[in-house]
Amino acid sequence: MIEQKFNDNWKFWENKDSFALVWNVPETAKEVTVPHDAMFEKKPHADSLNGGNTGYYDGGFYNYVKTLHAPADYKDKTVMLKFEGVYMNAMIYVNGELAGKNMFGYSTFYVPLNAFLRYGEENEIRVQVRNGAMTNSRWYSGGGIYRDVYLLVSDVTHLVPEGIQIKTAEADETLAVLDIATEVKTRQYAPCQLVLENVIRDANGNEVAKERSPFVLFEQEERVIKQRVTVENPARWSDETPSLYTCESKLYAEGELLDEAETTFGIRTLQVDAKRGLRVNGETVKLRGACIHHDSGLLGAATYEDAQFRQVKRLKEAGFNAIRMSHQPMAPAMLRACDRLGMYVMDETFDMWNRMKSDYDYGLYFQEWWERDVTAMVRKDYNHPAVILYSVGNEIPEIGLPHGAKVCHELCAKIKSLDDTRFTLAGINGVFAAGDKVGQIVGDVVSDLQEKGEIEGNVNDFITLMDGHLDDIVVHPAISERLETACSATDIAGYNYMTARYEGDSVAYPNRVMVGSETYPPEIARNWDLIEKLPQVIGDFTWTGWDYLGEAGIGVPAYQWGEGGFGARFPNQLAYVGDIDLTGVRRPASYLREIVFGLRNNPYITVQNPYRYGQHLMKTPWVMSDNLSSWTWPGCEGKPVIVEVYAPGTEVELFRNGESLGKQAAGKAAGYRALFETVYEPGMLTAVAYENGAEISRFELATAGAERRLVFGLEEIMEELIYVPVTYCDATGTVATDADQTIRLAVSGGAELVGFGSGNPQPETTLENDETQTFNGQALIILKKNGEAENVVLTLTAANGAVETLELQLAESELASQGFAFQEA
Repeated sequence: MIEQKFNDNWKFWENKDSFALVWNVPETAKEVTVPHDAMFEKKPHADSLNGGNTGYYDGGFYNYVKTLHAPADYKDKTVMLKFEGVYMNAMIYVNGELAGKNMFGYSTFYVPLNAFLRYGEENEIRVQVRNGAMTNSRWYSGGGIYRDVYLLVSDVTHLVPEGIQIKTAEADETLAVLDIATEVKTRQYAPCQLVLENVIRDANGNEVAKERSPFVLFEQEERVIKQRVTVENPARWSDETPSLYTCESKLYAEGELLDEAETTFGIRTLQVDAKRGLRVNGETVKLRGACIHHDSGLLGAATYEDAQFRQVKRLKEAGFNAIRMSHQPMAPAMLRACDRLGMYVMDETFDMWNRMKSDYDYGLYFQEWWERDVTAMVRKDYNHPAVILYSVGNEIPEIGLPHGAKVCHELCAKIKSLDDTRFTLAGINGVFAAGDKVGQIVGDVVSDLQEKGEIEGNVNDFITLMDGHLDDIVVHPAISERLETACSATDIAGYNYMTARYEGDSVAYPNRVMVGSETYPPEIARNWDLIEKLPQVIGDFTWTGWDYLGEAGIGVPAYQWGEGGFGARFPNQLAYVGDIDLTGVRRPASYLREIVFGLRNNPYITVQNPYRYGQHLMKTPWVMSDNLSSWTWPGCEGKPVIVEVYAPGTEVELFRNGESLGKQAAGKAAGYRALFETVYEPGMLTAVAYENGAEISRFELATAGAERRLVFGLEEIMEELIYVPVTYCDATGTVATDADQTIRLAVSGGAELVGFGSGNPQPETTLENDETQTFNGQALIILKKNGEAENVVLTLTAANGAVETLELQLAESELASQGFAFQEA
């Protein structure tokens, strides 16, 4: 099947008037190229009906129109459109008639066109997107056609899209056995004699297996042709060796090629049990996981291949080997990146079932649509070796009740009928699942704490009790009972914020396999110690690996109500809970996690905000402290400050300008974190890690000098996008975190500006698209190539009048993987 992108030359406008006798295209419509996030084009504002859920961005009613010329010979073809994601309530019209629709905003769906086309003429393709009912999401969803669209053309007898499924029946170092199932369909009324040929090629293009199968397809029949082939000395896929193969499928009739397809896949086996945990290719794997949302940061929800690849690459460089897509099916572009780079995937179906979490969310349609959307996810995922787990839902309130457990069983059974090679789970929050038992649980916990003398009087604030005594709550017998019901249909028990259950459940439920499907970042040392100790617990997925738009302010440190946390108000727009910020900059928690994982030998220094020393920090459980890896705090000279040092080994010593501030315990015994209270004195901090008295590593943090300038960073030029970090720093490259700058950008040449901003969770919203402010001394420019061969010139002008220029020579860049050294003009 010929598959080509159908992204260009769409006309776009907003219009709530769905009824019109004549459908026209208003003169105000503008031309856009998808992926296109219509929601991101508007400025966020404090009065948004979506509130902090979407970062104060409004939804809307979007219209897209494009023409398709259908040649006369399309009468003898099969023609369809493939939409990888439209948020949400998408209605697809061809020449004014409804040809298809999809209510979920995250599913890939197909629209057959033959019954609606006028052959030999131009045909109007109109997409109406109803994202104006607010609220419909708990996070930033984006809106419109935010993923790729494809036009598919094939013979009337053809290979069904996503209908080639390659299963590793068995594999070891010497031999792999592959089962290939190929769906073939004809729209003809006469029988046809066909031959299906499948050729397997390795990463170098060498043929390693081949099978031909003749068969007769009868009138308007659809059939699955099954073949079994062997591959000698297979290169097996894993996170450490992400080897990929290609299956070339060709369909012949009387020697004539009717259709062909190319499928990328990996050879690998999966097993899981309570004694040996998760095994990939027979080797035990612990999942170092990151939950992430689907947005692309400064690009909104627009899903570009390059952006997905960059995000996965940076997550892997930070020590993660697994991603949980929360809380909806992952984009095909990100799945391809995970396959190529070696990143395990927990793909997820829904955030809600029959009990809605937002006023107009997918719960309105779940009962009627879940089966189609689950099928779409599994068919999309099947050949991606990165996918190892399917989550059937996140924090579903009704999952522990009889009818909810039945829905869980139906979801898992449907998945298993489509794919019996992966494992199922649900991300279960024990408190949510407790439902009508919460009152009883709270009463029991409060009574126990009073008897122990740990609290006085009644605790009326449930959030306060959750914050200080969550461990006591989640081990309550009432939650255990609900979990027994909720987990009965799944292969694995997904625990959201229930680390306290690991050890007890390992004994009480000796056959239960568990995973930390969502955990608090500050608890990584505690969590990982249990994961390494207990084979039944196969990994941890922190909330979150990468910061995201929406759920505004839940990770922002606050000192008064409204600044951040659960009470965060506008202009908070980001969650600010990621190990890595919105632009790809690693935050302190990322380095702590890397040390806990045993992947970083050097210590890391971060400093609690000295301007707020002694003030009460209002923090949510996702916040460790109000800290920054900086030793540049003007005005704090001689004043107290707390320095956090993350370190391996057995001890860590902190030096300030060569003077020792003492030693403290480090490594596992200390939770890999030591706190030194001292006074601020500009110069140099040095942390030295010791193992039984012998130095093993050190780390330095310097004060930025007085002379500063804006400096363009060095990142590769990718196939479509160009990422250019900007840093405000001194002559030695030390980032000046103390004096952020408003900067204006001019772009000329072979690229256009598509993203410009920082990781600031409370960004200025009045700035123009070509203007931003650095945050902790850093910002990011994202460019999109415009097809011109000429070089790109960037000119930055700071508010203080400083000007910096960079010329990018596009002609010298070939492959993203080769990288490109930016030259400053």
